[in-house]
Amino acid sequence: MSEERPFRDLPELLSKADAEWWALEAEDWLEAFSRHPKIGEKESARAQAADARQWSEQEQAGTRSADEETKQQLVAANREYESKFGYIYIVCATGKTAAELLSICRNRLSNDPGDELRVAAEEQRRITHLRLRKLLEEESGVRSQESEGGIQNPESRSQKG
Repeated sequence: MSEERPFRDLPELLSKADAEWWALEAEDWLEAFSRHPKIGEKESARAQAADARQWSEQEQAGTRSADEETKQQLVAANREYESKFGYIYIVCATGKTAAELLSICRNRLSNDPGDELRVAAEEQRRITHLRLRKLLEEESGVRSQESEGGIQNPESRSQKG
């Protein structure tokens, strides 16, 4: 990605990130998955940068308010998923409750391994998009907004209307 710099805008950055992601081998995806904490856990088993750790906590905020039974069911579903597929349950958790995350995990347990790897890779791609946006917002101090037409800077939105 660094060789592709500079990028004209956020859509170009996200497009290039997608192209790089989908060109990777399954082993590369699994390496990326391994850097995430399990859903409902605070820390990854592997080291994470401070920003990534903070972002994971924000993305999984919906699990903090869950009742104890749901949390335990989520732990059990995580274990079952990892046992079946050989890697952690990866999902773009932003905006989802613990109950929703549990339901998604249970549904995905019926996938065959090849299909599930692609589903997990798509979830990782979505997480990457969120984190690239957050990184750019932190660097620029300007919050981007998602709309049906794509990502827009708030100032550019007012200029169009």
